[in-house]
Order: sequence, then C-alpha cells, then structure tokens
Amino acid sequence: MTAPATPSTAASDAARRRAQAVRAAVEQGLVGPDAPIVALLDTTGMRAGAAALRAAFADATDAPVLHAFAVKACPLVPVLRLLREEGLGAEVASPGELALARAAGMSAADTVLDSPAKTPAELREALGLGIAVNADNPQELARLDALVDSAGTASPLGIRVNPQVGAGSIDALSTATATSKFGVALLDDGARDWVVRAYAERPWLTRLHTHTGSQGVALPLMAQGVRAAYELAEEINAAVGRRQVDTLDIGGGLPVNFGSDEETPTYAAYVRVLKETVPGLFDGRYALVTEFGRSLLAKHGTVLARVEYAKRSGGRPIAVTHAGVQIAARTVYAPASWPLRIEAYDAKGRPKPGPAVAQDVAGPACFAGDLLAENRPLPLLEQGDYTAVLDTGAYYFAHHYSYNSLARPGVHGFTATPDGVRFATVRSPQSVEDLVTEAGGAHADALL
Repeated sequence: MTAPATPSTAASDAARRRAQAVRAAVEQGLVGPDAPIVALLDTTGMRAGAAALRAAFADATDAPVLHAFAVKACPLVPVLRLLREEGLGAEVASPGELALARAAGMSAADTVLDSPAKTPAELREALGLGIAVNADNPQELARLDALVDSAGTASPLGIRVNPQVGAGSIDALSTATATSKFGVALLDDGARDWVVRAYAERPWLTRLHTHTGSQGVALPLMAQGVRAAYELAEEINAAVGRRQVDTLDIGGGLPVNFGSDEETPTYAAYVRVLKETVPGLFDGRYALVTEFGRSLLAKHGTVLARVEYAKRSGGRPIAVTHAGVQIAARTVYAPASWPLRIEAYDAKGRPKPGPAVAQDVAGPACFAGDLLAENRPLPLLEQGDYTAVLDTGAYYFAHHYSYNSLARPGVHGFTATPDGVRFATVRSPQSVEDLVTEAGGAHADALL
C-alpha cells in the first residue's frame, strides 16, 4: 500500500492560515448565529499565485507577457485591485466586467475584451478606450471594419479561432470542440483560408486568440490548441510577407486540483508542456497574453457556514447548513464534475475532533438535491458547528444563485500571521432591503 504524499510546505502553510482564519472569523463575530455564512479569501495565497504565474512565463521568454485575469472568475473590485498591484491585467466579457476592471484601476492597455456576443455599443466603447478586442466571428469583424473605418482606434485587434482539438472531461466547459460556440472553427471548410485572407486585407489585425483550457482539460490538450494558433500565426505572417501578427493570446483555463491543498498543476508545469509542444512560442518573436482565472484564486477561498440543525433520515446523519446551491450551483447540480472538500469545525471555530462518520452536508434551499456532500466521512457535525467549504475562491461565492431569495454572503480578505488574523471587507453581506430592491420593490404597483 502506497503511503500518502507528504504535503508541500506551501500547502501546509495554506491549511494553517485557513484554520487560523476560521477560528478568528468565529471569535471576531464575522460568522455566528445571526450571520451564519461568510466567505474568506487568503490574500497571501492570492499574491503567491500571481507571482508564480508571472515567474513561470518570465523564465521562458523575454517577450512582453500580459497576464489578464479572467474577471468572470471573481468579479469583485478589491480582488481585481489586488491583482493589479501584483502586475496582472483584466480579461472582460461584458460591460459589467469592464466597469469592474476600470473601477479597480485597470488600464486600457492591460485590458482585453472577449465575448461571443459583443454589441455595437460594447465595441464602440472598447475601441474608444483603446482596449484590446478579439473578434469572435466574421459578422463581428464586419462591425469592427465599420468602426475602424469611421473613427480609427488605438486598440490592438485580433480574431479568436477555435482549433477544434477536442473536449476535456467536462463537456459544458470544453471550448475547442467541433461545435463550440466560440471563435472561428479552423477545421470547417474554407475557414482557415478565410482567416488568412482577413488578416491580409486588414493590416490592423495584429493579434490572434485561442482558448482551449478549462477545468477537466489536460495540459497536453491545452498545448495542442496553442500550437494550432501559433502555426496559424506563422502561416498568416508568411502569406502577408511580414510579421503582422505580433501577439498571441493563448487564453487561460489551467485546471485546478480540488482534492487537496496542493496547487497542481502549476504554471511552471504548463510552461514546460508548452515549450515541448510549441517551442517557437517562447523565442521572443511573439508577445503573449494569458487569461487565467480559476487557477489563480480557487485554492484561496473558503466559505464558512454554520450548522443550523443536525438530524437523521433513514439512519443517515444530515447537517443542515447555510451553504448550498446559492454559492455552489455547479457542485449541487453536477457533483461528479465539481466535488468540493469540506472541513468540520466546532462551535468555537476549532477543528472538529472525533472519528469520521458518513453524513450528508445540506444547504438551506427548498429542494432535495441541495447537498454539498452526500455520505461524506467527517467528524459528526452537531448544531452550532461550522462547515468550511474549501477551494471556493473562484466562481463560487462571487457567482450567486438566487434560489429562495437567499442573500449573498459577505466576503472578507484575510492576512494570517503568528500575531493574529486581520480581516478586510471585500463585499458587505447583502441585506433583505437590498433583496427587495433587486426584486422590483420600487415598482410594487406596476402590474395593478
């Protein structure tokens, strides 16, 4: 029998900081009977992740690299501001995400607009600001033609292509399949020739974009997608007789390990695979853009929820908590693809002792499937205890699902040192008054 691997120092330190923050959140009243759910972000881990990303690519190329954080992964202004201070930019996919990036102080030069459904108004705004835009399809490129002809722009412009290299293990997140809705499908009849002609006819197209990665996509498949874009850029430049495409946007999508505190695969490992698969990518001829999101933040978020009731049904223990579908819709509806680790803490925020007992960890929503864990071995949870839902720093507490009009939890960043834990409010908890306003409270008589 193989012994379990010893956790790395970084993983052990992350676990220690998390446990310290959980206890402090209980002791300082961030969570309790009247505030039964809170989200926590480890700022030390966030900064370390950004540094690891920068270092991995800096070790591989002397060319400029813009690491544009995928705002969809955590659309919170203070988070974007911290990442900006760590040298990252922003990849946005809507007017709302652009507004958040600008509120965080992201510069136009460090911002990229990607979306499969950009409106004329969105394109005009982006080109007016000088933000980079990747056209998703020929119709969008025609819109850019008109805007460039009428007003010009300082925006770097390119086309997104779908290399059609195949799917990962989660179909809904696979962006490089034969029928993906994203980008120009390179293997379709005539598509590749159309792309080459589009660049030849438009000297202002200087970027080429692809995105293959996501959760469930292996590194070799990600690299195949990048190689397809690199080879297309080489073909375009040969066809026009000059280095017109000078920047490759290789997307993001590094998968995350949801099974332990280890941050694997690493950015350095991905760069090694890219070097093996696309060696010309790092020879300095192309500037690079990346669009990582989940891999930067997932491991550094924890949702802490109070156990409101502990009961049994059919002989199985059930802990009814305040964290469920409203913060973890993907896990509730697709648990096999999105399993989450859960830790048990007692009423004082200390790690729960005792033997592991198979039990369900349920959320507060009014449907039977609202479970974050089913038949999960944990120390037996009791009323007043806490569950810590791990690896939730990306997509989970920021993408709220308003089932039962459950309020969005407050989000707090924390810094843990031997001297204690300091919390900073990232987002205040949503009030019931906010809920009423959001639900049309100001228009109560509108339908009478």
